Amino acid sequence: MFVDRSDDGFREAAPGVRLRVLAHGDATLMAEFRLAAGHELPAHVHPHEQTGYLVSGRIRLQIGNASRDLGPGDSWCVPGGVDHRADIQEDSVAVEVWSPVREDLLGR
Repeated sequence: MFVDRSDDGFREAAPGVRLRVLAHGDATLMAEFRLAAGHELPAHVHPHEQTGYLVSGRIRLQIGNASRDLGPGDSWCVPGGVDHRADIQEDSVAVEVWSPVREDLLGR
């Protein structure tokens, strides 16, 4: 599967938080997030392992009881079943991968 760069296909996950599925296979799904300063990704939990990379901007990410201010080039991993949230400090772009595939993001 190949996916061309595009500014289309984004959907709002929360106010100021937009995402677009980039590519997926049988075991993983990758998405791009565009995050607006001053907004938050509310606390949530899902069974999927989630690995992310901050391309640009600044966010404060909380995973379980640990939190960290992140900048470009920083990455993280959220184990399945662990509560997590983010405060968006600057306009940011992040890429995240989930395993197994998040069917809810595919709209099937």
